[in-house]
Amino acid sequence: MEVRKMSEEDIKPDEPCAECGAEDDWTQDDKRGEEWCNACGFIREAYQIDYGKDWRVFSDGEGSDQERTGMPSTNLLHDKGLTTDMGWQNKDYAGGAITGDSAKRMNRLRRQHARTRVRNSTERNLVLALGELDRLAGRMGLSHSVREEAAYIYRKAVEAKLVRGRSIEGMVAACIFTACRRSGNARTLDEVGAYSKTGRKEIGRTYRALCKALKIHVPPTLPTEYVPRFCTDLHLPVAVQSRAMTLLEGTQSHEAMAGRGPTGIAAASIYLAGILENNRRTQREVADVAGVTEVTIRNRFKEMCRVLGLNPDSPCDPIVE
Repeated sequence: MEVRKMSEEDIKPDEPCAECGAEDDWTQDDKRGEEWCNACGFIREAYQIDYGKDWRVFSDGEGSDQERTGMPSTNLLHDKGLTTDMGWQNKDYAGGAITGDSAKRMNRLRRQHARTRVRNSTERNLVLALGELDRLAGRMGLSHSVREEAAYIYRKAVEAKLVRGRSIEGMVAACIFTACRRSGNARTLDEVGAYSKTGRKEIGRTYRALCKALKIHVPPTLPTEYVPRFCTDLHLPVAVQSRAMTLLEGTQSHEAMAGRGPTGIAAASIYLAGILENNRRTQREVADVAGVTEVTIRNRFKEMCRVLGLNPDSPCDPIVE
């Protein structure tokens, strides 16, 4: 028998026993649903409701499946996953195959059911847009949380009637770009445009209109958000990544770095960290991964060395005054 002492949430300490007057001396039995006084045995409450989970199993198939809830709602489906979805396997309740006229009737039923799930033009737009969002996010390797954020932003754009007059692909790409920046998993416009069916200019134009109309606050992108991904693409060890992050911590707040592009600063820090850790990459290799030019890397590299007091020609040796 599972017996536990009552907590302060179950009974107030200043509530005495009605028979003997003992205070704060109660025991609760969850299985019997009773509460009694330890001093005199007075049963204070009986037939309590058990609010816990019911783990009873009624068949062999339910032994490993003890879930008591359905699929959580999601913004990635046009109906948020709250409607019934008919499976495409032609099998009956016993697992037997459905053939002949029964299979044809089931196929017609599925088609009619799929049509009834999309009731108006807004939902048809969501079906197309969320399909494109899933495709684009899958190509970019984005996490589930970023996809949910992007789908939420697109729904807000539909409610604000921003989709009218704009392509679905451009709006979806702008929503993904916004979600990436808001989640600290920044992507450049060139990266999003490389996988999208629209160009960089259209994504940027739609992004600005989206932030202005929905009043979305997007924090400025930091160079540290790009370093882990760039180091992974360059196949650099963790020591180089840690050194680059340390270099950025000492330079990104300096006035010499104000107004500089975050991708260029991140690329220069990786290039400098590779030299200091004796695991260098060429400027061309870093520039290809970061999407900047070699001139940009050289300029940011010289500025970073100047701030850190290093010699640009030989960064391993500090400047001797």
